Amino acid sequence: MPQQIALSDGGRPPGHFRNTAYMVNESKPYFDAAHVSGLMAVQARSMAGRTVALGTGRLDSRPLVTDFVRCSYLGLDNHPVIVAGAIEAIEAHRSLHWSCARTRLNFDLLAELEATLSEMFCARVLAFSTVMLANLGAMPLLASGQLTGGRKPVVVFDRIAHTSLAYHKPVVADETRVETIAHNDIDALERLCREHPVVAYVCDGVYSMGGNSPIKELRQLQERYGLFLYIDDAHGISLFGRQGEGFARSQFPQVLGDRTIIAASLAKGFGASGGMLMVGTADYEALFRRYSIPYAFSVAPNLAAVGAALGSCKIHRSAELGERQRQLAERIKIFDRRVVTAEQGNSFPIRMIAIGSEAKAIAIARELLDAGFYTSVTFFPTVGRGKAGIRVCITADHEARDIERLCDCILERIADPAGKLL
Repeated sequence: MPQQIALSDGGRPPGHFRNTAYMVNESKPYFDAAHVSGLMAVQARSMAGRTVALGTGRLDSRPLVTDFVRCSYLGLDNHPVIVAGAIEAIEAHRSLHWSCARTRLNFDLLAELEATLSEMFCARVLAFSTVMLANLGAMPLLASGQLTGGRKPVVVFDRIAHTSLAYHKPVVADETRVETIAHNDIDALERLCREHPVVAYVCDGVYSMGGNSPIKELRQLQERYGLFLYIDDAHGISLFGRQGEGFARSQFPQVLGDRTIIAASLAKGFGASGGMLMVGTADYEALFRRYSIPYAFSVAPNLAAVGAALGSCKIHRSAELGERQRQLAERIKIFDRRVVTAEQGNSFPIRMIAIGSEAKAIAIARELLDAGFYTSVTFFPTVGRGKAGIRVCITADHEARDIERLCDCILERIADPAGKLL
């Protein structure tokens, strides 16, 4: 997206931060083709491990495929402890959710969940129904200066920050100046820090299309200029740290402090449902509990989500977490030994197979599905036009032989005789 243009009357041109009609018109042919090919809006039933039964109706008549789409990187979404936690929570309250704002009435189990997560991650944790809602509640408060001593920051977005962050640019721009910089452009960010007294940077910890933010360099800017960091680590939580504190949190001091907020998912590596914010001060916690819109004017995570997350906490505080983290690392190495990608050698479970042509990417993804592997075909607006590809999400629950077979299928379709991806 283009950077904000300063106008003499303080207004902003329409469509400056959002051009929905253009996005829909440009991407509709790709979505139509993916739907026609049976690659999107797929119905299925989860089976053992990473196997799913496609379609509806009798299970014994449905085709079984190995799923490389779900982001349950530790394979916890089928875990019996998590499933039991969801059921036990509903049975304890004889209810699924309370239809009132959280500023009024809250489940006691939700307070237990937030206290447990706070202890595990050495932060003050607030749980939300989704990460999108956590970010929605945080962005206006960040823009208003409430997190930066009453001074409105220049809010800088990484160009490929997840849509659950970038979507809020128009709201942020209504409060303060918004800039967008190239992906992981530390030099550009430092220039803005030198030029402006208060700067906040919004980025992902682990990016959904592969790669990560340079946390070490960002912390150096924070120490040098007082940079405020807002990091969405939805894809990094649970994969790193003794208790699964995640890629971002594991690289900060024990006390998070007043210049960092980390958002994260409870529905990916964590294996349950919902989202959370990690904040470092009691003042920030009180601010969010009173003025975060999804918190103050919407319902809490339902009891099944809360119970499931409490079940996951038990796993995160046991030796099983480390075992699954190590197993995931082994599975990633199996894939990397066979298929060369831009992400090869990093410790994250997302691998992008670059194709280029949207039509070709859709066709190859369909061929992989026919071969028994469901992968994510990606195209504009998720990635740039002409940069379509296939995303593979590797999990600890994948069988080594299934990863090997998937690699065989990929190489058969898009590799040259030497085995290098075209």
